[in-house]
Amino acid sequence: MREKRDGREGRIVCGRSWSRRASLACLAAASLGLAGCGYQFRVEGAGPTIGGGHPSASQEPPPRLIVQTLVNRSFEPNLETRYTNYIRHEFTSGSGAEVVPDSEAADLILTGEILSVTAPTLSFSQTRTLESRAEIVVRVQVEETRTNRVVWTQLARGASEFYVTSDLQFNRALQNRALEQAGRLAAADLAARFLLHVESGRLAKPETAPPPAP
Repeated sequence: MREKRDGREGRIVCGRSWSRRASLACLAAASLGLAGCGYQFRVEGAGPTIGGGHPSASQEPPPRLIVQTLVNRSFEPNLETRYTNYIRHEFTSGSGAEVVPDSEAADLILTGEILSVTAPTLSFSQTRTLESRAEIVVRVQVEETRTNRVVWTQLARGASEFYVTSDLQFNRALQNRALEQAGRLAAADLAARFLLHVESGRLAKPETAPPPAP
């Protein structure tokens, strides 16, 4: 009885092995048949690009941009030079434009002004302020040097919190640090928005005014 069970088990195992080999052979034959009939999987073309931009856009040279010193219209002194340097740094890093010195020829020129600098109180006790925030507002515009046409205007805000201590000199240092951070944030926001403006193709197209109402 044991020999017959072993025989049956051997025949069953052999049958399963033969069935698997037959399936593999059929798959191989089907693959060869598809290849012989001309069915092939191919990927043609350049494929998608990061950001979805057109290949020809990257071949165009970036516009040359001059960044002039901002006009400080706030009551906080000595900010115009630092904020202008922040804008130059951020626009050089990633704005879609090539920042050049004032003495060189350029396609565009950026001018702007520091509109306001405030330091509202965030938290306080019965005797003094505990925490404050430096808030700044900057407005810039970009013009074509050849036609003086305004191609872009933008308002940017920056803010940074700082603690207030009983040491007046240390408080001033903390406020200056917060003003620097707020200026850097505003400059980075301006550069990012200008990059979107350049990549959208609106830089070369004049802004069309809406038709007059009948």
